[in-house]
Amino acid sequence: MQCKFEIKLMTAAAALAFSSTLLAAPFAYSTNEKSGTISVIDTQTDSVVETFDAGKKPRGAAITKDGKYIFVSDQKQNALLVIDLKTKKVTDKIELEESPEGVGISHDGKWIAAANEEDNSVAVIDTDSHKVSFIIPMQGKNPEHAEFSPDGKWMYVSAEEAKYVDVVDVAKRSSIKLVEVGDRPRGIGFLPDSSRAYVANEAAGTVSVFDTSKHEVIATIPVGQRSNGVKVLPNGKKVYISNGGDANLSVIDTATNKVITTIPVGKRPWNMAVTPDGKKLYVANGKSNSVTVVDTVADKALKEIPVGDTPWGVFIH
Repeated sequence: MQCKFEIKLMTAAAALAFSSTLLAAPFAYSTNEKSGTISVIDTQTDSVVETFDAGKKPRGAAITKDGKYIFVSDQKQNALLVIDLKTKKVTDKIELEESPEGVGISHDGKWIAAANEEDNSVAVIDTDSHKVSFIIPMQGKNPEHAEFSPDGKWMYVSAEEAKYVDVVDVAKRSSIKLVEVGDRPRGIGFLPDSSRAYVANEAAGTVSVFDTSKHEVIATIPVGQRSNGVKVLPNGKKVYISNGGDANLSVIDTATNKVITTIPVGKRPWNMAVTPDGKKLYVANGKSNSVTVVDTVADKALKEIPVGDTPWGVFIH
């Protein structure tokens, strides 16, 4: 009897430990434009565990460092929605300018940047007050992505309707330089030490590599058709580029700035996210209504997960 009781206790303890592990696992959040929802993916099981409403046309997003809130740009409402990730309810609505899209968050978690396409500006929001602290006019036209460098000194903003990147001095709160890249720049990613930035140029099918000490392009890397999303691994060794026209990813070795392999994924791969340990990458496939999970060690697709209609991007916490 004692033995059976001990076994039950051990089983219960094991179940509790397993449950705690599940709760601690990072979750991936897919913003689904046409269905107006967010799909929640458990990165341990790689399955959708929940879906909740997220405005009328959710696009870019950023999750606060404490994991309590996700800030989501809603293009149709010209707003940034603040959603409580515990209740899955909108708790704040921050009015923005016309057609917000890409959303970035500073490394320290203090600021969120939202690119306003039609207003040619970037709104910077305080994550504590949920208020717009200041707005930075862009020199380039139609900003889409606004990304902070990890050291917090710079923000790079891609001008979608041109072939330029705005370099923003965060302390000065102004665009200090406009740098020419390839046609229709989109996604942006920085190396962990902030020394370089990678910008995908959709119409050119290239990636521009920046030396951030001079804010100059030092290399141009040919990739696939309609290159869009950019994701740098936490160790800085590889950069992944989504090629919307080729339904694949280009993998760049940062030591050589060369493409070392391509990975087939779903149709029109777009914006991506990587787990904190850098072992798995999640890719939103806009025309497959799915998210592809990629093993970044083997550089192979592991699974395709059905999500909502027209996923724009994936965000992990």
